[in-house]
Amino acid sequence: MASEEILKAVFPFLEGTELATCMIVCKQWRDIARDDYFWKCLCSKKWPSICKRTSPPTVTYYNLFQNFHRRQYRRTVLPPKLSFSDLEFYIDIWTEEKIIFSDVVPGPVLQKGIWIPPPGICDVLRFHLEGPEYKMTLPVEPRFTIPLCQTVSVSVLVGRKDTNKAACIIKKSLFDYIDRTAYRALAFDYLDFSSPISLFVSGVRAWISLLFMDHGNEGALDVFGIEMDFCDAANSEHEVLWLLDMLEWK
Repeated sequence: MASEEILKAVFPFLEGTELATCMIVCKQWRDIARDDYFWKCLCSKKWPSICKRTSPPTVTYYNLFQNFHRRQYRRTVLPPKLSFSDLEFYIDIWTEEKIIFSDVVPGPVLQKGIWIPPPGICDVLRFHLEGPEYKMTLPVEPRFTIPLCQTVSVSVLVGRKDTNKAACIIKKSLFDYIDRTAYRALAFDYLDFSSPISLFVSGVRAWISLLFMDHGNEGALDVFGIEMDFCDAANSEHEVLWLLDMLEWK
């Protein structure tokens, strides 16, 4: 079999980046790889319906694939106007109508990496806390126990020292999901953004978790820590600070 026939037999099985690499090997490979049939095969895998058009395409499938399958590079986030030293968080947790945790937490205390989890936690929870996702954690001292038969809710406000204003992060949401594999009880609420940002941004959630130990007591949670994150929209310290800056401050 001639080399050209071998290439034409192999090229339809390649991915887009592989086929593009073949185009820079030599002139023969480039001329063969530019055949629009191969790029139509790739387009049909990613956007099958576009190959069913009754009218012929105005651009080649090669150009279509190149235009819509370019790698999206992550843009560098500019330094935020806020810093954690400008913030303090007001966290209140209730069982039924009884307050069981209430504290004013300085912003730097919630920054990642300043708290080492206690020994004895399960491996799944340890891997979660040591994972790459940006999360803010707070040790609970002294610990508290929550009976599972009781409804537990949480409110979180954040205050700015530079303007003496406050914004709501979580408005008395219920811890209505308990992850027994990772030993976390979770609650969330949707963030309220200032105008006109609120016209373009919605559905961003703030998550807060109670971290608890496994002592074989199925009827209660022994809480040793609190975690908060905005992983729906922010996964770095700068991104979190930009997100908080866009809240509806009053």
